Amino acid sequence: MDKARFMKQIVLIFSIVLLASSLMTAEKSEAFTNQVIQRGATGEDVVELQARLQYNGFYNGKIDGVYGWGTYWAVRNFQSQFGVKKVDGLVGEKTKSLLVQKTKYYKEFVQQQLQKGNQFTHYGGKPLDQQTKAPAQRNTQKKTAQGAKENQKSQSGGNSSSGKQSGNGQANQTPKQTAANMPGGFSSNDIQLLSQAVYSEARGEPYEGQVAIAAVILNRLNNPTFPNTIAGVIFEPLAFTAVADGQFYMAPNETAKKAVFDAINGWDPSESAVYYFNPDTATSPWIWGRPQIKRIGKHIFCE
Repeated sequence: MDKARFMKQIVLIFSIVLLASSLMTAEKSEAFTNQVIQRGATGEDVVELQARLQYNGFYNGKIDGVYGWGTYWAVRNFQSQFGVKKVDGLVGEKTKSLLVQKTKYYKEFVQQQLQKGNQFTHYGGKPLDQQTKAPAQRNTQKKTAQGAKENQKSQSGGNSSSGKQSGNGQANQTPKQTAANMPGGFSSNDIQLLSQAVYSEARGEPYEGQVAIAAVILNRLNNPTFPNTIAGVIFEPLAFTAVADGQFYMAPNETAKKAVFDAINGWDPSESAVYYFNPDTATSPWIWGRPQIKRIGKHIFCE
């Protein structure tokens, strides 16, 4: 009897080892191949990369298997957040390992959605019907009565910088992971980027002017001539002076964050502008040719 019991225990232990081994193999089989993934790459590795980045809110573009600028900035943000020494957008062994540790990849679900032709964004962490909607699905930001906002106090904190055309730049900001209850379907990374943009571009402006800067960025999301993600709009080449000169990477204050929330909730002091510039510093004849809507503080807002 003792021998029989012993043999059963051996069989049980062996079965557990086999099961654990098979689970580890299954997980590994759904992880990346050995290639270094970089901008311009396409295929299954990029699909998995985009899906994993979406899982914790670093990427909210379309999962299409194409490593473009949106994916590039999402990778850099992820690398910065999790302490990768070289933040370069290259997905090598270290970054892959962190992605596998910090995210999940529901391969079957993702592949089913792609086969159906579905476009989707964040799918991790909570029920799918409560997930962040794609930028294209967001309601167009509408102007609201400004009277309710006129009692906002003006606050200043430094020199304002602006002057724009359009574009998609490069960065090394440190975002936070997606948090619950973000307004309007925006991730916490979106809120952080918007706050940095407002603070660096308009920290010396009246509060209304700070809200207007955030509104311009949101207006661009709904304009087909601009990228359809917050990161895409902000880092478009030559779009924002503060990105080009490095001021963008300063930590935003609470006033800038509040201005972002007011803009997301519908206040648009710019009156649907998609451009703005500082007439005292702007040198581009092109921006002077844009139809002007109004002036707030040092900035002129344009169509």
